[in-house]
Amino acid sequence: MASEARIPPYVIAPDPGADGLTRAVEGTDHTGARVEIAVVEERPLTIYLNSQEIVTAMTIGDYPHYLAVGFLENQGMLRPEDEITGIDFDEELETVVVRTASQTTYEEKVKKKTRTSGCAVGTVFGDMMEGLEGLTLPEAEVRTSWLYALARQINTTPSLYLEAGAIHGTVLCAEDRPLVYMEDVGRHNAVDKIAGWMRLEGETARDKILYTTGRLTSEMVIKCALMGIPVLASRSGFTAWGVEIARQVGLTCIGRMRGQRFVCLSGEERLVRDVDPASVPEESRRSGRKGAA
Repeated sequence: MASEARIPPYVIAPDPGADGLTRAVEGTDHTGARVEIAVVEERPLTIYLNSQEIVTAMTIGDYPHYLAVGFLENQGMLRPEDEITGIDFDEELETVVVRTASQTTYEEKVKKKTRTSGCAVGTVFGDMMEGLEGLTLPEAEVRTSWLYALARQINTTPSLYLEAGAIHGTVLCAEDRPLVYMEDVGRHNAVDKIAGWMRLEGETARDKILYTTGRLTSEMVIKCALMGIPVLASRSGFTAWGVEIARQVGLTCIGRMRGQRFVCLSGEERLVRDVDPASVPEESRRSGRKGAA
């Protein structure tokens, strides 16, 4: 198994102590005693594509440029050939404008919609399955030693997920190294931030693993596949449609990753079982989140 001492640090890691991400709120606990806890802030962010207002997303407010670009790309509004000439964020107006060299094909078609922070629902434009037909994902491998090392490091990384709950995390990984760890009130936002970072930084997808703290739903599978990432993994469980789509596009889908255990429901052929699960410590019952995510 990979030695944690040799794993380089994150390119981007959570900063749970950053200003504006949480607020101290007073209340009472189960005994009636007064308590003060940190709760996650959420605020609206309106995304524009050139002059067209596209959507208002509820978000924690960090990395608005990555969120905007990733959302537009994952919805098919920004194509690979579209040249981004600028990204303007106005904190006071709570807007971010992504500018391209020429008008895109979506600007005349899109009407304003509101994308909520709800776990089960995100705004989707057009056919969710558009772009999956004929998609071929890379023939990468994923070693079980990488999965165990990733889960151990990610689950112990200081984060809003551990500090306050009510948050989802998504981590872009390469082999046993977590690269970019994004959090938000909606798991879709966290994935979009990853997609935006990859596009703006020119990061390739073919050898990557996407780890999420949320459920492996149809939309999560679709986003991962359209990003070109061949492996999707989670602490949480699956939805039937998510598994069906993963099998359709050849995505390796691994869930219920806790301690020695995980379940692979799609893309088993990429798995290389290079470590005895019995040698992996069981996950402590105290590990994981403090609050409900």
